[in-house]
Amino acid sequence: MMPNIRRGGQMGGLMVYLAGDGRHNEHEEQHLVAGDSAIMAQHGYSVLDTNTALAIARSLDAPRRAFDVEVLRMVKDSDPVTGAVTSKRVAGDVWHCSLSLRVEEGQLSDEKWGAIAQDFADRMGFIESSGKAACRWVAVRHGLSTNGNDHIHLAVSLVREDGTKATTHNDFTRAQDVCRDLERDYGLEQLESRGLGLGERGVKPAERERAVRSSAAEVDAHKMERTVRAAATASVDEGEFVRRLRRGGVLIRPRYAAGRDDVVAGYSVAVRPSGGEKPIWYGGGRLARDLTLPRLREGWPDSPQTAQGAVDEWRATAKNPWEYRPVAPGREDSTPSPEMWKQYSDEIGQLRKQLRDVPVTDRATWAHVARETAGAFAAWSQRVEATPGPLAQTSRELARSAHLRAYQSRPKPAQLGSASNAAMILMQAASGGQGTMAEAIMLRQLGRVSVAILDMHSAAGDARRAEHVTAMLRNQFAAVTDRLPAVPGKTVQPDSRTQTADVPVVMRQATDGLAAPGAGSPVPNKLQPTKRKTPAAPRERDGLGRD
Repeated sequence: MMPNIRRGGQMGGLMVYLAGDGRHNEHEEQHLVAGDSAIMAQHGYSVLDTNTALAIARSLDAPRRAFDVEVLRMVKDSDPVTGAVTSKRVAGDVWHCSLSLRVEEGQLSDEKWGAIAQDFADRMGFIESSGKAACRWVAVRHGLSTNGNDHIHLAVSLVREDGTKATTHNDFTRAQDVCRDLERDYGLEQLESRGLGLGERGVKPAERERAVRSSAAEVDAHKMERTVRAAATASVDEGEFVRRLRRGGVLIRPRYAAGRDDVVAGYSVAVRPSGGEKPIWYGGGRLARDLTLPRLREGWPDSPQTAQGAVDEWRATAKNPWEYRPVAPGREDSTPSPEMWKQYSDEIGQLRKQLRDVPVTDRATWAHVARETAGAFAAWSQRVEATPGPLAQTSRELARSAHLRAYQSRPKPAQLGSASNAAMILMQAASGGQGTMAEAIMLRQLGRVSVAILDMHSAAGDARRAEHVTAMLRNQFAAVTDRLPAVPGKTVQPDSRTQTADVPVVMRQATDGLAAPGAGSPVPNKLQPTKRKTPAAPRERDGLGRD
């Protein structure tokens, strides 16, 4: 179950949207499934209209108006050209969170969604069990999203019944933790990120909406993840990484250490916008756990020469991300020779032999292997797929096996083979026809490494991860082999085990029929604000709701 949180200051606008037709007329049978007991008693579970939505909004907002409380939040805005960041305080008394299921999980009953919403509000500290006065809240359900996800929306007023403010400190992380607990308690599909650190970053509804508006084949974050992954794997050092990213068509800028202009601590990338729009920047860690700059540096040499070369390239991007010119162009401008195909295919074959001696418990080493293999497929996709296809999907699936917590990571063993040269040649080779025999041979070697990753997950007891890798090999990988020539005397299928693997199904079926929550008085609490001679002053010190 995936939470998505937003803050605002217009309860009426939010409720009218939730009761309306939606941006693409996807809303239907809009109704409450849980909420403040008095509001539920008055409005029940019937289909909402605009007038009812506004009445509910007035009830939710009553404590804020009665006690004259101002809740503020800090927002930042950046100049697209200079990168200068400014901050300002805006209204933030409305807490809005959507809870959605994956399409494959199907739909839940209203009763079950109601129970989940009640428990979620409870564990987030919005009702009486927190030991404080309750916040007024409701949960709205209005059918499937445009992507087919079953979901609900929670609208919460952050001013409690006694005029105090509800804290939103660390609410994004707390909401994730609460959802993981609810998955277990209600028999929902459990995300693997909790215990194993293998989950990918979620996609926010706004990102999907932008993709729909621009008729894009995928969200910007997925496109940039593949571009960054390909560039990182194909690069021999950090300076080459910066240059390859620019060749990939994205904007890139560094994040310097505090008070320095010669120490780069991180980076951000953005798709070049059109029509005068502002670019939307994503940090490497927002794209994937293994794409932060510290994690990428684990695979590159560390010397004064390469460090200075990287700083020079970063400075060039910082001056103007729109018109970056490489300081010292390198091998990314050259065309690989035909002899390199066999050499780099043999390197992958040697890597496959080395993996036989790597324990399945050595998650850091396996993560390096998965990252580089995913990078090779990403580089291949970037060269030959105009829109995301089987190569992109193969890369994305293998990349999930590279997502570890920071404390689990360590530098790649020096003696371990690499797929980085394969990524380089796949990215830079001349395109043409349906593929070459050299590509088919390299694909076969990459397939063997992919099977080794599958075997690792199976041996480690990661049934769900093994199931997903198996499905990838049967579907996406097989689609790639169909368009390449067959290797004489060899089968391009990576391994017969991928055709017969019996992977247990771990997704649990949701059960219906739970009683709808709603304990509490059906009579609204009487609000008795104390009279003040002057309006109440904001209490936030940092704009995050802490007081």
